[in-house]
This record gives sequence, structure tokens and C-alpha cells, in this order.
Amino acid sequence: MTRLFNDPADFADEATDGFVAANARWVRKVHGGVARATTSPEGTVALVVGGGSGHYPAFGGLVGHGLAAGAALGNLFASPSAQQVTAVAKASEHGGGVLLSYGNYAGDVLNFDAAARALADSGIDVRTVRVTDDVASADRTEAHKRRGIAGDLCVFKVAGAAAECGDDLDTVTAIATRANDRTRSFGVAFSGCSLPGADEPLFTVPEGRMAIGMGIHGERGIAEADVPTADGLADLLVDKLLTELPETVDAHAGQRVVPILNGLGSVKYEELFVVFNAVQRKLTAAGVVVVEPEVGELVTSFDMAGVSLTLFWLDDELEHLWAAPADSPAYRKGGAVSQEQVAPETLAADERARVTPGTEASQAAAARVAAAITAIRVTIDDHADELGRIDAVAGDGDHGIGMQRGSTAADRAAQDAAARGAGVGSVLAIAGDAWSDKAGGTSGAIWGAALEALGRVLGDDQRPSAATVAQAVHAAVEAVLAFGAVPGDKTMVDAIVPFDQVLTDRVAAGEDLVSAWSAASAAATAAADATADLLPKMGRARTHGEDAVGTPDAGAISFALITAAVLSTVSLPA
Repeated sequence: MTRLFNDPADFADEATDGFVAANARWVRKVHGGVARATTSPEGTVALVVGGGSGHYPAFGGLVGHGLAAGAALGNLFASPSAQQVTAVAKASEHGGGVLLSYGNYAGDVLNFDAAARALADSGIDVRTVRVTDDVASADRTEAHKRRGIAGDLCVFKVAGAAAECGDDLDTVTAIATRANDRTRSFGVAFSGCSLPGADEPLFTVPEGRMAIGMGIHGERGIAEADVPTADGLADLLVDKLLTELPETVDAHAGQRVVPILNGLGSVKYEELFVVFNAVQRKLTAAGVVVVEPEVGELVTSFDMAGVSLTLFWLDDELEHLWAAPADSPAYRKGGAVSQEQVAPETLAADERARVTPGTEASQAAAARVAAAITAIRVTIDDHADELGRIDAVAGDGDHGIGMQRGSTAADRAAQDAAARGAGVGSVLAIAGDAWSDKAGGTSGAIWGAALEALGRVLGDDQRPSAATVAQAVHAAVEAVLAFGAVPGDKTMVDAIVPFDQVLTDRVAAGEDLVSAWSAASAAATAAADATADLLPKMGRARTHGEDAVGTPDAGAISFALITAAVLSTVSLPA
């Protein structure tokens, strides 16, 4: 368990502050994460990496010469928001374009892709390489769906070295893509990890057993087996990866490979060395030439007891880049490189969102909406533990805390915007932006888009009618559906679609908003409960398969709870 923390909600921010304070030689804090504290030649490519917190030294520990120019740091096990990624990229780039690289998780894809569009719109040339090295997370015929785990280091290291050499954006991107294509990882866990303040781990493994194929966010493995000897574990890991040779690798004696034996958080270095001794023997016996291996904690999962093995199959160029100098807080290679510190920066800008005053009628509606968002925050606070428990069965256990972060930020932003005279549309848009920024992950992106769509339809000019509210809800549903899920996938969509249908039908039939909303909320609650019977088809829960049947989807349940909370404010006298 995680023992040392203050307020669990502040853990990631406080950890980032402490990390920067301890490593000011390499990094400086910027909005959304960290960037290099040293200068880079004008016109060179900026490699910007990132993901959720809780995986140190990924991702901030890999910012420095020969590696990343910046890292966007999300909350615990939650992707950074699009705003965070955009801000870090702008603070890190220096005229040669930006390469975004990150593990292939739904929330990261949504937010990094949105950031890429924002960067392109601002005139910055941008490319993306997603890391997909985890062979346990999808079949080789669907390799594009695989997760990114410790193979991140391989891709980041050679891409950063290529950028440091002055290669252009297309060349750096091609090198990173080739590195990802030639990297494979496989791992096991002996116990789950626990988030700060949590009483229970995200998952458990029976004593004397290990979960095979775990992820770095507490996703359970795809199978269980008795804990083997160190040599037995090396056999399991190496044998699996030797059956997963990349298509671009010739299976012949003398093939050169970088093995990375990675500890997930609680396995001691001495244990890793014992396992690696057997890994090296087994690779050598297979005719493989081991080149500059790494053993240690490189991509972790809080206090998870687990081990993963990565094999990075080299060609001449990749081997040269792997051996190139690097100097970051957590990873160094080669001789020291003289670096110039950036000039001190003064951040005096007011980060509050600008507000365009609404009409008197819209301001009155904005006050009601701000009260509704407060009710949402209170409801989520009351149910956060239960949502986390549900998500630990059918997802990865972070839904409750992510919704707490998002709703709390949205509440603060909505109250501030309403107090400054914003109309109802602006209050919703500002709240959505805050929700997305602080929650991160897939749910943060989805709720941010939904609130923005609501606000866009309601506008700042008039008091919304029941018909306008129904139209705004439908626009929000369309924004959610744009993320790709459909009814039956065991997601929030399974609750929001029937809510939309009932609300639209009841309002069209002439019912008042309170009655229509009440009926729609009941439909959403029933639909959310019914997701217990569904097999997950999207997101991290997809890998849980049959284990998720019998437990409802946490996103659908939280949506139903929110509709009930909003009903209490809709029912208030005007």
C-alpha cells in the first residue's frame, strides 16, 4: 500500500512539485507537466512524452538531453488532458516540430490526438508514435491494439537520440516507429497496486500465485499460475517473447537485442538480477547477442510486485542511437554532456478562463447550472469509493477518483465563471474544460466534450426552454458517441443513449422538463444496472472479458447518478 501522502487528491501534484525541486538541474515545471531546464538548439525536434502519474521514472524522469524535451503528467493512472499535452508541447518545442509518443491507451489516444490537432492549428508541425509493445494485451493480428508498457523506454531513447543528432521530424518519427515495431514486452504480477488513500489494492493475486500479462494501471492478468523459481520465470518470459519476433527481424543466430528486465514497484533489484542472470543465459543459448541490457525500475505501477521483460531487436542505426549519450533525472548513458540552463521565467498570466458576460436571463440559468454542477460533485464524492470498487472489477479501479477530480475542478470553475457574470453556455464550456484538464483519461475527455456541447447549444443569450435543453442533451450525446462506443459496448453510452431518447420523446410530447428529466433519469439508471450483463468491448475493461460480466460499468453508473443529482436542482423553484 501507499503509506506516505497528505490529501490523496493532491498526491500527483505534490509528487510533481517534489520531483521538480529535487531535479532542477534537468527539469522545470510547466503547465501540464515538466520540460527541460536546459536549452536545445533552435530547429531541432522536440520529443514530448507522457501519461498518467504513478509510473516513475516514466514519464518525467525521462526528460533531459538525449531523451524527451517534455513530459505531460496526468493524474494517478489517468492520461493527461489535451490542454496539458498542448501546454507542455508548446513549452518544449523549439522550431523543429513536435513528436508525441506515449503508451497506447484509450484516454491517452483521445487526449494526445486532440492536442496534436490543437498544435497543428497553431502552426506547429506534429507527428505521433504510439507504443504497442505488450504482447499479452492483444493478438499479433491486432498488434495495433496492444498496450504500451516498458517498451516506452526503447522508443523514447532512440527518438530522443535522433532528435539530439539534428534529424528532421519525419526522420525522427520513422525511427521511433521502427523502434516500436521491433519491441516486444511480457510481464507478470505477484500482487496488485494501491492508490494513495485506498484501503484495498486494485486487484489481488492468491498467495503463491502470479497473474500473467498484467498492465501498468492495475489491469489484472489474462491467466494465473503458481509462482515459479527465478529460472522458471526467465523461461516463461523469454520463451513467450521468442515466439513474438517482429516481422522485420530475421530469426538467425547473431541477431542483436537489448533486453530490459523491469521491476513494477516492489520487486527488489537483487531479485531482478537473479532473474536476469537466467534471461541472459537463455538468450545466449538461443544464439541471440545481448547488447547493453537494462535491469531496474523503468516503468512502474506504484507498489505492484511484478516483473516484465522487454526485447528490443536492433538494426545498425537503432543500436547506434541506443548507445548515444543521455542525461535525465532517472536515466543516464555515456559521458556527461555540457548543457546550458534556460533563462528564468516569470509566470504572471492569469490562468482563469476569460468570460463573456451573458444576458440577465442566461446568467440566471447559469446560476442554476452552477448549482447542478455542485450537486454532481457532491454525488460523486459520496459514491467515489463504490465507483472505484466497481471499476476495479470491470475496469482498472480509477473511475471514482478520476470523476472526483473532474467534478471538483468543474465545480470550482463553474462557480467562478457564474460569479463573474458568464452565461449558461460559457459556464458549461468552462466547467467542461476544467473537468477534462483535471480528470484526464477517457472519462475526462468525454465529460469535457459533453459539457462543451451542452454549452454550445444553450448559449449565453436566453433562458433555455425544455426543448432547448433536450436539444443540448442530444448534442452532448453526439459528442460522446464521437469517441467510438456504441450501445452494447458496456460503457457510459449504454446509459446516456436511453436517457437522451426518453428525454427527447417526453419533451416532444409536451411534458415539462422536471417530469421528462425524471423519466429519463429512471431509464438511465435501469440501463446502467443492465450493463452488468454485458461483455466489455472497449477500453481497458475489454481485457477483463468474462470476469467483467456480473458487474455494471462504472461510467454508466456514474452517469445515472449524475442525472439523479441534476434532477434535484431542476426541480427547484425558479
